[in-house]
Amino acid sequence: MLDVFGSFQTLVLLVLTVASLGLKVWALIDVLRARPEAFPAAGKRTRTLWLAIVGIALAVNVVVIYPLNFLNLIGSVAAIVYLVDVRPAVRAVGRGGGGSQHMGPYGPW
Repeated sequence: MLDVFGSFQTLVLLVLTVASLGLKVWALIDVLRARPEAFPAAGKRTRTLWLAIVGIALAVNVVVIYPLNFLNLIGSVAAIVYLVDVRPAVRAVGRGGGGSQHMGPYGPW
């Protein structure tokens, strides 16, 4: 019975590790694809700062594989903040600015 619990715990940690790495890779690729001038235009920190934050978080996750490590948790929170808060604002700035595009109360129409 203990062997089953041990393998289940290993499986959970493996899933958390892959999810943590995937989250940070996704955030890093998205930062790299965004236009640098869109970050200040959206009222967010610079692209260089977000590259550093997410890049360091990914590097720490690669070096310290254990997903429940304090540094990995901080890096995951940073990647989530980027993806949930910064990314939508930067993408909205990137889409906007068209002179012929009309905005309605719920978006373009």
